[in-house]
Amino acid sequence: MKPPIPIREPAWLSEFKAFIMRGSVVDLAVGIVIGAAFTGIVNSLVTDLINPLIGLLIGGVDFSNIFFVLSGERGPSLESTRNSGAAVLAVGVFINAIIKFLIVAMAIFWLLRVLTKLRVRQDAKPSGPSAQEKLLMEIRDELKAARQGGSAPVPPRGAPGDDAPLA
Repeated sequence: MKPPIPIREPAWLSEFKAFIMRGSVVDLAVGIVIGAAFTGIVNSLVTDLINPLIGLLIGGVDFSNIFFVLSGERGPSLESTRNSGAAVLAVGVFINAIIKFLIVAMAIFWLLRVLTKLRVRQDAKPSGPSAQEKLLMEIRDELKAARQGGSAPVPPRGAPGDDAPLA
């Protein structure tokens, strides 16, 4: 059964569908999802492993609770101080963010380094014989034909169809 009113798809919708289905957009979406998962791992690494070790090295201080009170009462922790309405500079939280950034940046650096090496290896593979190798193969074939008694005519250098440079 036909719908009583024909519904036309707007022109921009087909362009949008083509844009979304491009490989680069899909790759970007996958990268964002993996990045979000990686962020959770980095957060746990910094909060649960690195901060306690740094705290141990600097005398048992809870690294994430290093803060300065600008106005208001100081509480036992950053969270309680903030909940009381005090204005604070959360230096430890900022340092945590820097550590997390450095870990993510280092991971991306190593990933790109590996991918670049893989691409260089892939690009290093010869795609076929070079122009010089082709010319040498032609000369070899002509010499073989001449030795076998074939009197194949040898075109003069610079003839039409001869792409070899003149020496």
